[in-house]
Amino acid sequence: MNDIEWWRNSVVYQVYPKSFNDSNDDGIGDISGITEKLDYLQKFGIDIIWLNPIYKSPQVDNGYDISNYREIDPSFGTMADFQKLLDETHKRHMRLILDLVVNHTSDEHPWFKAAKSSKDDPHHNYYIWKDGDGKKLPNNWGSSFGGSTWEYIDKLGQYYLHLFAKQQPDLNWDNPKVRQEVYDIMRFWLEKGVDGFRMDVISLFSKDPAYPDGPVIQNKAYGSYYKGAANGPKIHDYLQEMNSQVLSHYDIVTVGETPHTSVDEAVKYTDANRHELNMVFHFDHMHLDYDENGKFSTKRFKLSELKEVFTKWQNGMAEHNGWNSLYWSNHDQARPVTRFGADDTKWREQSAKMLGTILHMQQGTPFIFQGEELGMTNAKFNSIDDYSDIETKNIYNDFMNNKKLGLKYTMKSIYLKSRDNARTPMPWSDGVNAGFTKGTPWIKLNPNYQEINVKNTLADSNSTFYYYQKLIKLRHELPIITNGKYVILDKNNEQTYSYLRENDKQILFVTGNFTDKEQTVELPKQVRNKDGKLVISNFEKEFKTTDKVVLPAYGSSVYLYKK
Repeated sequence: MNDIEWWRNSVVYQVYPKSFNDSNDDGIGDISGITEKLDYLQKFGIDIIWLNPIYKSPQVDNGYDISNYREIDPSFGTMADFQKLLDETHKRHMRLILDLVVNHTSDEHPWFKAAKSSKDDPHHNYYIWKDGDGKKLPNNWGSSFGGSTWEYIDKLGQYYLHLFAKQQPDLNWDNPKVRQEVYDIMRFWLEKGVDGFRMDVISLFSKDPAYPDGPVIQNKAYGSYYKGAANGPKIHDYLQEMNSQVLSHYDIVTVGETPHTSVDEAVKYTDANRHELNMVFHFDHMHLDYDENGKFSTKRFKLSELKEVFTKWQNGMAEHNGWNSLYWSNHDQARPVTRFGADDTKWREQSAKMLGTILHMQQGTPFIFQGEELGMTNAKFNSIDDYSDIETKNIYNDFMNNKKLGLKYTMKSIYLKSRDNARTPMPWSDGVNAGFTKGTPWIKLNPNYQEINVKNTLADSNSTFYYYQKLIKLRHELPIITNGKYVILDKNNEQTYSYLRENDKQILFVTGNFTDKEQTVELPKQVRNKDGKLVISNFEKEFKTTDKVVLPAYGSSVYLYKK
């Protein structure tokens, strides 16, 4: 594998269209609203824009339930609006990738409407069905959004599989007609000029034909479906077929979302010699603060465990011709300054910069979720009625009515982990509705938008925005960030995170303080007593000698040395 692929030293900015910018004041962000803000993204310096789904959808799962893959949802605009966005993005020398959601469709999709009309309909085998009587489920799998993964259709005497909401029936990838339908959809968008795809839950396409029961975790009514649905027996055959028939014919980038995937398995997806994908999203660092109730917990991660995860992926992918995607957050995750920074008030900006430093100096392609460059925090809403997300509402019901965990604990866990933390409208100003819309926003604004917004951030030369802008610029200017070997230095330290990046000519020393107390970091032998150039730091006064560096609360620094 060579180092010329453009996506290797690119930085991706994720736009959640519904919450980014509303151009027609109906309270919902739209495609024209994104076009209006392209100059902002160009100023920021990013290379690639990733859009969450913009296709026609009943919006049961905020667009991840698609009823027509070739139409724009009217709430977002028209195909002409999209073409203008794409053209204007390319004019500014940026690229644009779309979300490809083909593990499942909406139950409103014509394929599924036909599939449930009759067992004899040609589309019936586009989905996964099991015979039954409506009493005994085909297996014990539990849906990601609560309840069983199986929904009974009395007229057919059959269950259909849905790993997510019951309105999101899973496609049958074992059917070659389904695969060809998907490839045609991909070509439709690639011929328009899109620059690639982020592929939703791609590791779940191939199911174990035995559909084995999954392990039941404490307090769960159903078993996990991952044993029988993740990294199934034909997944790599399907992706190699997709690559051969579609992906290899275009100069694009692909990133697969791969829940329940290890480093060893991820290498199979990303090794260039296997001709599948360019990179994948893993979730190992996202699971470090889970507890017996899963994601919705009040547990705090351990820094040593975070370092162990990052180090495993950095070294494992590098050793096997793979490539990492780097992220702290996305549309499904909490805001990083609240989740990984500990104090999102006093130390908000300092910790946001430190977290950016620790992530962006690693090997891989960084993904920045909208608002991360502002140091946005989780949104503390007072009532469950203020939340919109289907997962959050199901958890509220489960915690309150089934597990009897009480209102205080339930609302705290929702504050810490709800997907709506990422989905509050982008705050463009301190004015009415944060400049997002003149209408009524589809979801409430983060209550702190008058302090944390684009207007204030751009006016402050020391803001998180300009710090992230410099991190992006460094990735473009310093090849060592792309090609250097990663070496962990302090794997058991629970206060600081330090590592090296090394190539033939240079060494990069990266260090960050994850506490609100001053920390002293010993320089490793590779750079001790050498003259190093300070590349970037999130504090003004440099406390460094030839053998140590002193980091203030949430301080971070990067030094470059010649070999």
